[in-house]
Amino acid sequence: MVNDVQASIRVRSVSKRYPGGTKALKKVELEIGPGLFGLLGPNGAGKSTLMRIICTLLEPSEGRVEVCGFDTVGQRAAVRRRVGYLPQEFGAWRLQRVEEVLDTLARLSGLADRRLRRERIEHALGAVGLESVAQRKVKKLSGGMLRRLGVAQALLADPPVLVVDEPTVGLDPEERIRFRQLMADLGHDRVILLSTHIVADLGAGCGQVALLDRGEIVFQGSPSRLVAAARGRVFEVEPRLASAEGLEEVSRTASMARVVLIDGAPPDGAREIDEPTLEEAYLAFMARRGGHGSILEEVS
Repeated sequence: MVNDVQASIRVRSVSKRYPGGTKALKKVELEIGPGLFGLLGPNGAGKSTLMRIICTLLEPSEGRVEVCGFDTVGQRAAVRRRVGYLPQEFGAWRLQRVEEVLDTLARLSGLADRRLRRERIEHALGAVGLESVAQRKVKKLSGGMLRRLGVAQALLADPPVLVVDEPTVGLDPEERIRFRQLMADLGHDRVILLSTHIVADLGAGCGQVALLDRGEIVFQGSPSRLVAAARGRVFEVEPRLASAEGLEEVSRTASMARVVLIDGAPPDGAREIDEPTLEEAYLAFMARRGGHGSILEEVS
């Protein structure tokens, strides 16, 4: 690992305007240290724009980003040596074998030494649990394996910072669980910035979260702090009451529905939930900002 400096990401008052005047980010401030950090927000909130700025693929219109102490504009090469990036859409050569894909990408990234490439490839495959399919063609991989291959290519340089954008889109529940565990394992000794609109992607290994809404950071703190803010706003009610005005249904069984209170008072007979889930806490927070109609779809 490139470990000459502390693994970190610092975002200082970053704004991004696109041609035509669209402002994707507005004075974003973030301080991210080692471990798994979750960036949550609905589609279109500006998450991918921020990811691309951190990875030097875009320049901010205002402000500054530092990765491991290096500026993403003025010291781009130094940043790129320290960042592994898994974009939202990772594609690979379908007719090549897994090992061949990684070897090609390693050579393109400047790893000319064959022995070193072999060591890096074996390490990356081991880290993501793909050693047994090294000779399998990419077209034969499951969706979850393909995402893990994407992580493997991001780990080839053994970077101290890993940036992962919407990693579980299209994966089945079992593959999502495996991916969450992989992220938790990799986050022990590096920064992992994971951007998603699916709250469950973060899992128990996430130490800090930030909520991005319409280009602005509206919350940053521990998952437990976000959950604490939702106490008194999540209830169980009879299913027939779940569609009442001022409520948003989160889930239901045959006998009971869990709802978030948007405004007003809970209906008669509602039972307050002492420990809301992180998904419910996210929904409650964002619903109070006026976006509950679309947020419910995002977290389900």
